[in-house]
Amino acid sequence: MGEHVIKLPDVGEGVAEAELVEWHVKVGDLVREDTVLAAVMTDKATVEIPSPVDGEILWLGAEIGDTVAIGSPIVRLKVAGEGNVKAETGGGDATKVEVPTKSAEPKAEAQPSTPKLAPKPADPPAKVSPVAAPKAARPASTSGAPRAEGEKPLASPAVRLRAKEAGIDLRQVPGSGPAGRISHEDIDAFIARGPQLARATGLARKDGVEDIKVVGLRRKIAEKMSLAKSRIPHITYVEEIDVTALEDLRATLNKEKRADRPKLTLLPFLMRAMVKAIAEQPNLNALFDDEAGIIHQHEGIHIGIAAQTPNGLVVPVVKHAEACDLWDCAAEVNRLADAAKAGTASREELSGSTITITSLGAMGGVATTPVINYPEVAIVGVNKMMVRPVWDGTQFIPRKMMNLSSSFDHRVIDGWDAAVFVQRIKALLETPALIFVD
Repeated sequence: MGEHVIKLPDVGEGVAEAELVEWHVKVGDLVREDTVLAAVMTDKATVEIPSPVDGEILWLGAEIGDTVAIGSPIVRLKVAGEGNVKAETGGGDATKVEVPTKSAEPKAEAQPSTPKLAPKPADPPAKVSPVAAPKAARPASTSGAPRAEGEKPLASPAVRLRAKEAGIDLRQVPGSGPAGRISHEDIDAFIARGPQLARATGLARKDGVEDIKVVGLRRKIAEKMSLAKSRIPHITYVEEIDVTALEDLRATLNKEKRADRPKLTLLPFLMRAMVKAIAEQPNLNALFDDEAGIIHQHEGIHIGIAAQTPNGLVVPVVKHAEACDLWDCAAEVNRLADAAKAGTASREELSGSTITITSLGAMGGVATTPVINYPEVAIVGVNKMMVRPVWDGTQFIPRKMMNLSSSFDHRVIDGWDAAVFVQRIKALLETPALIFVD
């Protein structure tokens, strides 16, 4: 038998390290070749690390959330044959990996020891005899735990009336009398404890704290949001859009939908409107290198679509939206959204945006203050669509209304330019035929 050390492989061009976000195995597991051992993340792309050989897991070289350098040992296996330790690591690494093995073993042994102690506090509630029940009830009540469901506390009518008027649940009160009988003195002592008082409503204080380590995509999101808010002075502009005509057109086009055309949502119309507006204001389609003091103004319009996935927020990118028609935009949005939710989107599909759209759909609220996708200079936020009464000069009529909440980098985009951009989008969406006019 020998040992085989698995090192973190190169997971992408130019990547020097990756964050460990998931272990699929533990010490002692038997694995076969191509079994997925772990998952690492870099630049919002998750990569699975398979085993190149059959063997038994002896050591895991990192914890969830650790950043691991490319080429660092992450797994040690016991394998048939000589393995690769002598050939590649020369025993030096073997000494290094033995230290964590010792610390890992007690953890594995400690886990079964906890359940062995768990039955002890559960033994007292068991009713063996009429005499045993009060003895078991008193320690439980003293600790503040309620009596078992359906167990009626012993007390006189006067004590019960007093407890009812005071809003006290007698099941919470320890009884000092025979068989756990509750007296007025017990109620006095219970009230004197103050903060431990439990009302008859069933409400009780909870003091537990759960510590959740921020790892993986959630940590990437936190870092990106912190960077954007700390370095970009945001200005947010909210405008109301009448999308009644747009919704009528969208419904008509979907009814006449061909097999080779996807179903249209509002997003493709907004994307085409943004392309037209950016043609008039190309400074909105830019990345700002604030350290170098350079604005990189792009000709190609690469629209990021902020998408919520089971793992968190990601931004797949529709590349060259200026070259896509309405249905091309719809098809690409659908494809990227499916890939993002399935976790199969590539690094290229999740990077390279020059301006971003964010939408919460039906939960979009009346107005939002979107955070710019650093280092871009603008983001367009879609709010909830609602039917509202609108005054047409003579009467109130029902119209489908929606707000756009858009944020801009105030270092490079003036408030006037931001308003002109949003007003141009408003005009295009409220008269959707203009979207199709070159």
